[in-house]
Amino acid sequence: MIQLDELPASTTDTPATAAGNTLFPVFLKLEQFKVLIVGGGAVGLEKIKAILGNSPETAVTLVGSQILTEIRDFAAAFKQVTLREKPFERADLDGQKFVIAATDDPNLNRQVKALAAGRGILTNVADTPALCDFYLGSIVQKGDLKIAISTNGKSPTIAKRLKEVLQETLPDELHDLLQNMNKIRNRLSGDFTQKVKALNRVTRRLSSKPDSIETLEARNWRRLATISLVAFGLLLIVNLFFVTGLHQQLEPQFYTFLAIGFLAQMVDGLLGMGYGVTAAIGLMTINVPAAAMSSSIHTAEMFASGASGYSHYRFGNVKRELFRALLLPGVLGAIGGALLLIWLDGQGAQYVKPVLAVYTLILGTRILHRAFFPKTVESEVKRVGWLAGAGGFLDSFGGGGWGPLVTGTLITKGKTPRYVIGSVSLTEFFVTMASAVTFFSVIGIKHWQVILGLIVGGVLAAPLAARLTGKLPVRQMTIGVGVMVILWSVMIFVKVFWG
Repeated sequence: MIQLDELPASTTDTPATAAGNTLFPVFLKLEQFKVLIVGGGAVGLEKIKAILGNSPETAVTLVGSQILTEIRDFAAAFKQVTLREKPFERADLDGQKFVIAATDDPNLNRQVKALAAGRGILTNVADTPALCDFYLGSIVQKGDLKIAISTNGKSPTIAKRLKEVLQETLPDELHDLLQNMNKIRNRLSGDFTQKVKALNRVTRRLSSKPDSIETLEARNWRRLATISLVAFGLLLIVNLFFVTGLHQQLEPQFYTFLAIGFLAQMVDGLLGMGYGVTAAIGLMTINVPAAAMSSSIHTAEMFASGASGYSHYRFGNVKRELFRALLLPGVLGAIGGALLLIWLDGQGAQYVKPVLAVYTLILGTRILHRAFFPKTVESEVKRVGWLAGAGGFLDSFGGGGWGPLVTGTLITKGKTPRYVIGSVSLTEFFVTMASAVTFFSVIGIKHWQVILGLIVGGVLAAPLAARLTGKLPVRQMTIGVGVMVILWSVMIFVKVFWG
């Protein structure tokens, strides 16, 4: 969608006096026009993706002294796109109907604007609203439904966040609904008033609360998560009662374990990682033996990750597309890592963790760099399935690393922390359960008071942490993830090299 800036009002209209956004929204058949983009850098990449992502048949010419490889790779799929790696010239404006000045040279951008204005060509100057004849709005699309968001050039970040909320909230089935509504409209008889009343009856449910239009697929995933969580909870309770003697009186230190579980889950729920690090630090300070600490944390984390993932889902922090991409590879990786560790009789994990720690230390540094020096373009994440498979494998085989590896990698690519954390946390439940079921018959459950305290504290914290995830500023969440990844990496180095 291109929104034209300050079109003259009709002479018969009353002059507008209301303050606010005076842009006139227009949906263009952009494939009928020629568009010139000046600039072959990151902003040029963002603009060409926006144009061809919405109007893939548009004839676009991109001119730049240097053109990014990413632009060349993206444009290769569009035969009507022309790339010219050369300085901008006046002749480049010949035959163009729209121009986007997207260089990192403000003087050149102003020159492009002036030359285009002299020819009556509408121009968008990146990051300079005062020079723009039109803006490129954030677009939400569900098939034939397209919604454009404009902040009058004030805050592209706000527009992007609103886009993410609407993209996740609106069901994918809206496209099918539009097709069916078109058929219904064509079959309706009677005058205009009768047709409006009939269509109102059909669409009344759309104005009800979001839960009433929840998709069947979403309900099935929620039902699966609920059943899995309850089943594992019953399994755990039965095992504790019949194997470990739950009837024994709780020790006073149980409430310390509960507090540690609460704190660990708050950190993990807010940042998508850190349960093991936080719980380990807490248990070490009260001198819990290393073996008891390790087995207790891993067992309790199964249940806590279920509560956390379910809460993230309920509070709208989960991207279903990302969750589906992570789920199966993560589960298979966890099973493979557990089986290999059992086959090797527990040997080999100590060699994996230092390598993983080096990688995550780099990730943590990059995350902090992104928090203080944010990029304007979101990088494409390739081979998400392989990332999830590696995360699941290392989490089982190396005794941890799912959160730092998967969450850290996705956030370094510019993905929104809220949805990354929510999606990774929900997937972690299934990944952890797959690992737990594989290990369950081998390691059993010991030190039940530590486990029970961590579980109770984690379950109490999970809904609160999930709700706060959507409320915290993106920059603060990104900094928190970066710090936690670095802390996790440093702890691994300390454990490996200094015992």
